Amino acid sequence: MKPIIKNTLLLMLLFFLLVFAYFFIGFSSPKEDVSWGINYSVKQVDFLELDPNQAYLALLDDLKVRNIKISVHWDLIEKQSNSFDFSDLDWQIQEAEKRGVDIVLAIGMKTPRWPECHVPNWAMNMNKKDQQDRILRMLSVVVNRYKDSSSLIAWQVENEVFLNFGACPWSDASFLKKEVEFVKKIDNKPIIITESGELSLWLRSGLIGDIIGVTTYRKVWQEQFKYYLSYHFPPIFYERRANLLSLFGKKVIGTELQAEPWCKQSIINASIDEQMTTMSLNDFRENISFARKTGIDTFYFWGAEWWYWMKEKQNHPEYWEEARYLFQ
Repeated sequence: MKPIIKNTLLLMLLFFLLVFAYFFIGFSSPKEDVSWGINYSVKQVDFLELDPNQAYLALLDDLKVRNIKISVHWDLIEKQSNSFDFSDLDWQIQEAEKRGVDIVLAIGMKTPRWPECHVPNWAMNMNKKDQQDRILRMLSVVVNRYKDSSSLIAWQVENEVFLNFGACPWSDASFLKKEVEFVKKIDNKPIIITESGELSLWLRSGLIGDIIGVTTYRKVWQEQFKYYLSYHFPPIFYERRANLLSLFGKKVIGTELQAEPWCKQSIINASIDEQMTTMSLNDFRENISFARKTGIDTFYFWGAEWWYWMKEKQNHPEYWEEARYLFQ
């Protein structure tokens, strides 16, 4: 082997080892004073056949949740072209304002909960440019309506655009940048851009958003290979990436901390035993402990609707009670 090739390979190996050591070796700085919140989706509540008003008020008044990220699904607020219905969202925000709850609104075509991209039926067959024009119009209406709310603290624009997941007609990073610029012209609140906590270095979001929101999933059903996959990344893997972004003035928060099952079937079609495969009560507690160890100081749980469903429909209130203890 020629010396120059050998030296190049050695340098590459050294670089790889240094990168690996930085992201995977070391002790993180646990946070005891974590700010906990929840994700909330009317679609998920309806899917679980729950009363949306009762579920929402139980989260506010029973659990005493004071940080909520609400998914604003395009196909729910504009079921008919040019006709907006904000009755549900108006009520949710008004109830939050009464209680001093901080809200993040997730807006755009791709917002949290399946099928990820929530395109109204009337817009399904539009070409990409026309869809994008209508998305910007929808964003204008939403942002202008809620920008002065005393509860609104930030906007999440789209959801995990850089992750190929969900039933989506297209993905366009340049359009995401355009959406962020568009929203900022209307309101100067921070913009959250989200990425996979496990499958990304978060750098692309860091170039676009004021705040980077990341997911934290520990055990999921892997449909492609037909088995349950556990992620074994150490807490330092999250902290070190967050530290890198902090050098550029960007804050990292946890926008989806797994707190419900990820089953090979949908929740309502899965037995309780199968649900426990990825979210036993011990898993729930371990995920909370793991989140603290990442050094990230803000997390929004993914699964609050499921806690309520388990309590009300399945006679399993233990998750709800665990969350009550945490929030109060």
